[in-house]
Amino acid sequence: MSLDLTRIQALCFDVDGTLNDTDDQYAQIAEAFFRPLRFFLPNRDAKPIARRFVMWAESPGNALMSLPDSLGLDDQLAKLLNYLSRSQSHKVRRFQPIPGIEEMLKALYGHFPMSIVSARDETTTREFLRQAGLEKYFVCVAGALTAAHTKPYPDPIYWVAQQMGVRAENCLMIGDTTVDIRAGKSAGAQTVGVLCGFGEREELIRKGADLIIESTPQMAGILLAKDEGKS
Repeated sequence: MSLDLTRIQALCFDVDGTLNDTDDQYAQIAEAFFRPLRFFLPNRDAKPIARRFVMWAESPGNALMSLPDSLGLDDQLAKLLNYLSRSQSHKVRRFQPIPGIEEMLKALYGHFPMSIVSARDETTTREFLRQAGLEKYFVCVAGALTAAHTKPYPDPIYWVAQQMGVRAENCLMIGDTTVDIRAGKSAGAQTVGVLCGFGEREELIRKGADLIIESTPQMAGILLAKDEGKS
């Protein structure tokens, strides 16, 4: 697996598990819910099912948005998941950017236009960016209802590509789940799967990720190697 660095003109970032570390907090909440059932679970461990549940709940595309477009349910389902996301937010005291994220964005700023492509609603996504002091790095934010359909459809990537003034195939989609990889591949973009969220290496590879990395902040070194090679 490798990236064609010469193709990359713009970056698209997922939020939860990619820039924002609150997935672990949500998983702890879910684990507390499933803990009374641990005797019925493999190895009596509630953590795996809690993590899977949160990944499903936060990514409509994982379980719901892949329904046939003809059903016309994606907008309604996105609104429901957005409501659930907002109702969860009071349980998480504050957002927690993944360590090293701001340094990475600062290093990449000016080299690439950058955007957010999230399955969350735009309001809570922008709140995370404001609270973390990251909003200034992004040209645009695509939430669950920004485009006609959310991830894993390619629509939000087409939308942010237009806002950034590049072709979708010249974007790089960076995210932690198969939903991100599927959306990027559907749009003709290259994709990077990160393992600092809920994604698992094998499933990200199966969906066609062009590169797998341990943590999102590694992207600065990878992407800026192209420019360093010219100096």
